Amino acid sequence: MPKILVLFYSRTGHTARLADAIADGARSVEGSDVVIRRVDDLASEDVINAQPKWKESREQLAGAYQTLTRVEELAEYDALIVGAPTRFGVMAAELKEVLDRVGPLWAKGAFADKVGAAFATVQTPHGGHETTLFSIMTVMANLGMILVPPGYTSRAVYTAGSPYGATSTTGAGGATEGDLAVARHEGARVATVTRWILTGRGADAGPVSPR
Repeated sequence: MPKILVLFYSRTGHTARLADAIADGARSVEGSDVVIRRVDDLASEDVINAQPKWKESREQLAGAYQTLTRVEELAEYDALIVGAPTRFGVMAAELKEVLDRVGPLWAKGAFADKVGAAFATVQTPHGGHETTLFSIMTVMANLGMILVPPGYTSRAVYTAGSPYGATSTTGAGGATEGDLAVARHEGARVATVTRWILTGRGADAGPVSPR
């Protein structure tokens, strides 16, 4: 049974919406065990409370999604699908801070040969969709993960999202039905490939070691 984690940071809820669609897609693959975790804000309570809309959104997200409390939890899954809004063309600092803490797990080979995929939200049409996805997948490549982007394996990708991962443009109103279709496809594709890998190497087999 593939264990899949959908991990995201979201300030306004746009990225959370993509995360939900990805999780729905992953759950559509029989036998998949899918968990969603939220990454909390790095800003202080004083800063957040001074902005009512941010405070309200944070409370809603914290009430709807369990917040990641241990970075070690990431190593407990067979696949990670990770997303964040862009900040100057790369992943938001909140997500980067989490990934920056996996060094001890990386040193143990905890992510080797597990499946990884990315998703992102961006304010403007050309504001960094693909560079944000690559900033996440670059970390996954360093961890030795097997990257499984949606590619052009669904007709939905020809008109929405990206072949490198699900995306949406928040300044245009958020995720379209096409964007959500790409997200669901990405989740299903990751779950399917993860199941293939687990079946192919056997439940007791460890990661591939260099020879």
